[in-house]
Amino acid sequence: MNKPLRRIAIFCGLLILTLLIRDNWLQYVKADTLKDDPDNRRVLIARYATPRGDIIIGGNPITGHKETTTGDFKFKRTYKNGAMWAPVTGFVSQAYGANQLESIEDGILSGTDDRLFFRNTLDMITGKDKEGGNVVTTLNAAAQKAAYNGLKRQGGKGAVAAIEPSTGKILALASFPSYDPSTIAGGSKSDEEAWAKLQKKNNPDDPMLNRALREVYPPGSTFKVVTAAAALENGLYTDADQNTRTPLPWTMPGTTTELKNEGNIPCKNATLRVALRYSCNTVFGKVGSDLGNDKMLEEAKKFGFTEEQFTPIRTSASVFPDDMNPSQTALSSIGQFNTAATPLQMAMVASAVANDGTLMKPYMVDEIQTNNVDPIEKTTPEELSKPLSPDNAQILQSMMETVVQDGTGKNAQINGVKVGGKTGTAQHGVDNSENPYAWFISYAKLADGSSPVAVAVVIEDDNAVRDDISGGGLAAPIAKSVMEAVIGNKK
Repeated sequence: MNKPLRRIAIFCGLLILTLLIRDNWLQYVKADTLKDDPDNRRVLIARYATPRGDIIIGGNPITGHKETTTGDFKFKRTYKNGAMWAPVTGFVSQAYGANQLESIEDGILSGTDDRLFFRNTLDMITGKDKEGGNVVTTLNAAAQKAAYNGLKRQGGKGAVAAIEPSTGKILALASFPSYDPSTIAGGSKSDEEAWAKLQKKNNPDDPMLNRALREVYPPGSTFKVVTAAAALENGLYTDADQNTRTPLPWTMPGTTTELKNEGNIPCKNATLRVALRYSCNTVFGKVGSDLGNDKMLEEAKKFGFTEEQFTPIRTSASVFPDDMNPSQTALSSIGQFNTAATPLQMAMVASAVANDGTLMKPYMVDEIQTNNVDPIEKTTPEELSKPLSPDNAQILQSMMETVVQDGTGKNAQINGVKVGGKTGTAQHGVDNSENPYAWFISYAKLADGSSPVAVAVVIEDDNAVRDDISGGGLAAPIAKSVMEAVIGNKK
């Protein structure tokens, strides 16, 4: 071979080698990156080419699919009672991606998860079209309906969270106002218009906000349950009926400011039981101040404060500040100052008390299945912490039951069932200038001693008459309906 031909042959060989290296680089090294590239339309076309698996509640799917008539995406998501279930499902959209369970469990639902490999291979061999797997939740359909309808009747903004204390299963997770994920599931002009209307800048009610998990509110007097737990656990008081050393009036340490109670209530040297029944700010403010910031923070953390929870949907972290002076600690100990909590967090507080002092990790996915309902993975309940000893938990139970039997929580009474609870009316706005938030936390105990449900309800109603806003008046009836829904299923 002459010299010019040899040079051409070497050059062509180098080109072929370069192409081989590039091809292998793309197919093997960069394969995952390209597969997950949001600009790779082939991936999106493949994603919507087959039916998506379902999210299951009580054995029934609350999701579905239908074929589209335009575009290159064959299927789009549908939802049953979408607005009611949106805080659980989230959305999956051909145009706007996905969030919450639809995003977290996307691999299972879309059928791309490696755990579905055997099932997908078998379907390929048998000629069956590929389908996604199912996500079976812990939610109770009756409890969710009671929670959502209660919020809807109330008409303002609000949220409900309910937990099974013995396991941590989330039974209800409602947020209002809400939205129907079906309206944004496609990529049409109507989906685009619906999406624009849902954005906070266009809708100050922010219907896409998951208030049960992502919004933190001042918990007001419901936080006094945590403060009472701290008093018992640290030996400041050892009995529900032991007189506290609380003068009236009581001036917060380092200030000339008296901590006020609401109305003319018997708070001077009141017992913890009486103080919780009447919601004495002075008693629980002084308890927090006497214990100090460190001990109060330690107890709050045991209930889950300061940490995000993963249900698997991530929650906002509830807040109890550190590095406070005694007067700030006093205010924080009655659920004001900078204390803030999600509804799920306050349901966890009630749940731990009801479960004799053991707090279980909250979760909402019970099982992952293939498309023919073969189980792939099942969640095992997990202990999160022990905020209270069993003896102290039972003391606190008796106090919370007094609140419902003889105090501000009477609207939560259920015939033949022991109900423990705590009302709260939390200040809102600069110098308490805006309507307060109405809170109620509770649990139900059956005759056999079991506790099937703990609930937290928060109502924010800008249109209500200020003097009519109370946890007992607005929130307790909703909690009662949720507890009755769960108990009805247990009978």
